[in-house]
Amino acid sequence: MTGSSWGLEPDEDPVVRPFMLTGGRTQPMHDGLRIETLLRAAPAALSAPLRFESKRIIELVQAPMSVADLAVALRVPLGVVRVIVADLITQGYLHIQEQQGELSTSMIERIRDRVRAL
Repeated sequence: MTGSSWGLEPDEDPVVRPFMLTGGRTQPMHDGLRIETLLRAAPAALSAPLRFESKRIIELVQAPMSVADLAVALRVPLGVVRVIVADLITQGYLHIQEQQGELSTSMIERIRDRVRAL
């Protein structure tokens, strides 16, 4: 079926329920993931046998990216991204990039703007 037969515009994606992306889980396996946590993919992660959002996350974090920025890029709720990211960290495909000291005002404003965009 084409997108128009579902009542969608040709450039729209069909809606996937968040619980389908996380296997029904609402809490991440890895504690301490904040919206400003910077993530980076492990070098071998691009060739890992991952599917859908997990694969897209690995593609996006070839350069460090925050959890909030991932949620915006994927257009999925922040909680969903936290669960998927936690799984990828547990599996060794993602690493948390160490952050130095306090967040700058510009970083806080950027995070605020990204969260509002959700």
